[in-house]
Amino acid sequence: MPTSPGPAEGPGHDGRRRGGSARHDRDAGGEDAAEPRLGPPDGEPRETPSALDPAEGSFDSAKVAGRASAEAAVAGAEPGGSLTAPPDLTAAAFFDVDNTMMMGASLFHFARGMAARKFFTASDLAGFAWQQLKFRVGGRENADDVQASREQALSFVAGRKVAELVELSEEIYDELMSDRIWAGTRALAQMHLDAGQRVWLVTATPVELAQIIARRLGLTGALGTVAGHVDGVYTGRLVGEMLHGRAKAHAVRALAASEGLDLRRCTAYSDSANDVPMLSAVGTAVAVNPDQRLRDIARSRGWEIRDFRTGRKAARIGAQSMLGASAVAGAIAAGLAYRRRDRS
Repeated sequence: MPTSPGPAEGPGHDGRRRGGSARHDRDAGGEDAAEPRLGPPDGEPRETPSALDPAEGSFDSAKVAGRASAEAAVAGAEPGGSLTAPPDLTAAAFFDVDNTMMMGASLFHFARGMAARKFFTASDLAGFAWQQLKFRVGGRENADDVQASREQALSFVAGRKVAELVELSEEIYDELMSDRIWAGTRALAQMHLDAGQRVWLVTATPVELAQIIARRLGLTGALGTVAGHVDGVYTGRLVGEMLHGRAKAHAVRALAASEGLDLRRCTAYSDSANDVPMLSAVGTAVAVNPDQRLRDIARSRGWEIRDFRTGRKAARIGAQSMLGASAVAGAIAAGLAYRRRDRS
């Protein structure tokens, strides 16, 4: 592995630091070593049959989301990407997007573009932001709040054509996102490409937008939230759940199994302690622009730390992320998947 660019806190980026143990995962809010078996709940439609295994028992929506995201990533990948060296077939890099690859929350920027196109209103965004603020301050999500937020969001995009969202995503990326990429993180991604390794984004952002970001950056592809669709129209249901927390780790493992990757030779980058399950799934974990909890975890485990922010920029982006990331995830990712119950 070549030496990564820019200053670093912690050990050198030489692949010797491992992602951690199952005990560490549990201590940091990650997944247990023993995972539930997969299967759909009663009444759940099989919009993506290959992501659901009828032979297995219980339903794990995070695992379903991960498998579906991996399938979508493989289908949408750019063959060869921007590799400039002979391919290294068993090593890859996985990058979170929000505050890791991009300044601020991609869903926040996407929502601004959607609001400008009258997909939803400022008062709608305020409601989602309030739910997100409650979560950030309280430290945990309330199931009723999550369900209410999703149902409030569902009519914005559900029932629209996939091609329409892709076209909008292209426009919004050019307008609001293209100049918000962290140069330091992009250089890290290029380092992996130059070593012949594939590079994937891993994000709760809708997979259609995530794949556009990856393509514009010259990366291999993206793992993102998958919304069910039939005949090119969104059905009103997510496949599993949003790609967040445990679901990201499942997606990385599923992609590795599909693509023949050796996770011990792979690297993952993120800014958030929510991504400890993903960071712990690979051989080398790197905290980029980390929140305080991830910084503490990274130091305790000997993970490398990269911070490309200035103090003022970090404060501004942190505030934007607080009010934008998961709040807008309700407006966009869930909006792709859930219809209002009272919608005719």
